[in-house]
Amino acid sequence: MEITAAAAVVVVLIFLFLSYNILKQIRRETKHGGPKLPPGSLGWPYIGETVQMYSQHPNVFFATKQKRYGEIFKTHILGCPCVMLASPEAAKFVLVSHAHLFKPTYPKSKEKMIGPSALFFHGGDYHAHLRKLVQTSLSPEKIKKLIPYIENIAVSLLDSWAGHGQVINTFIEMKKFSFDVGILSLFGHLDGSIREKLKHNYVIVDKGYNSLPTKIPGTTYHKAVLARKRLSQIVSEIISERKEKRLVDSDLLGHLLNFRDGDGQILTEDQIADNIIGVLFAAQDTTASALTWILKYLQDNHNLLQALKAEHISSEGGGGGDQKPLTWAQTKNMPLTYRFMMESLRMATIISFTYREAVVDVEYKGYLIPKGWKVMPLFRNIHHNPDFFPDPQIFDPSRFEVAPRSNTFMPFGNGVHACPGNHLAKLEILILLHHLLTKFRWEVVGSQSGIEYAPFPIPKQGLPARFWKESITSSPQK
Repeated sequence: MEITAAAAVVVVLIFLFLSYNILKQIRRETKHGGPKLPPGSLGWPYIGETVQMYSQHPNVFFATKQKRYGEIFKTHILGCPCVMLASPEAAKFVLVSHAHLFKPTYPKSKEKMIGPSALFFHGGDYHAHLRKLVQTSLSPEKIKKLIPYIENIAVSLLDSWAGHGQVINTFIEMKKFSFDVGILSLFGHLDGSIREKLKHNYVIVDKGYNSLPTKIPGTTYHKAVLARKRLSQIVSEIISERKEKRLVDSDLLGHLLNFRDGDGQILTEDQIADNIIGVLFAAQDTTASALTWILKYLQDNHNLLQALKAEHISSEGGGGGDQKPLTWAQTKNMPLTYRFMMESLRMATIISFTYREAVVDVEYKGYLIPKGWKVMPLFRNIHHNPDFFPDPQIFDPSRFEVAPRSNTFMPFGNGVHACPGNHLAKLEILILLHHLLTKFRWEVVGSQSGIEYAPFPIPKQGLPARFWKESITSSPQK
């Protein structure tokens, strides 16, 4: 009983100490009649409102806050005081016009897992140089050469789903697809054994990325730290082989190896590994989540599914056993598919918000954003605002027949830190859709409603589904 009582006293003291310091900080930041902190709640000490955010449907949590407090409000998430911004003008202010006042920020445990030299942890010249390298290697001119190889990956995966005849976890399988496409764009054609070593260790890192950071041996995070070191070693081996064989490739690794800054300095192997792994992380889960939602929206919209199928079958070389490879021109001439893709990205809003940190005290619309506070432009609130997208909960690709208002549609972010691989993401989605619609049928198994986090929002249980092949003359999906 004495231990229990002592522990209770300690908890109370910690609670009071944290509460006092939060109140003290708020008073200090709003004294002298200057701008006030935005309205809102900081929740419990340290925990803040993290539990509420991750236990509710994302639309509910963010929309409830906005309805109560307006388009700018404060909260406390993941141990950090935050200001959330829910308007296009605010998103532009933070990400574009006044981006110099805000820096990208991530928990230290996540920086360690990906690598501290990854481009999205930085700003300035270093970020600008690396972003240009990534954009160049993933530009339309480069990725259109990958189409037949991405097609092979897509068809092989779809065949495996149909061949097994078993229920699959769609999200997990989509992660395999986006991983293989990512490896292709980063390294080109790797030896199978090296690719498997990369995949094995990456899966361990992926599992530990969102786990509790601890140095205790045997924990998910500790295993991930060790696997991350092995990933660097594997990348180093690939670099050594390229140098030995004097290979000059146009993939991302080749661009990183050939980089020279204004002083002639090259990137270290650690910098190269961090950026290779960082790009792979940025691409895999987001694209896999988007593809999983796309299958869900197809399942829910039968007439739209049939219209999309007709568009792909009627495209040159579409459908049939003697189907010809897709061409770049075909991928750019599927207007309904493009609108469907954009509406899927709007509805799902895989990245609900992005993190920035104020580097100085910033005043915005009469409110104070204190130095060191996190700032979160809320893409989800903007994408689901009826002022910009009428009847936002209705799935309607026709809304993209007209370009959306500036800064109201940001599925790939905005500003200098917007996703540099968005062209590749859209291409791999379109290619998988093409072969799925022209060669396969599927059915979702079990409950078709609900949402979970992995850590991005995905349909419940990863959307279990069963797939099988069909010819273009088969009866339509029911």
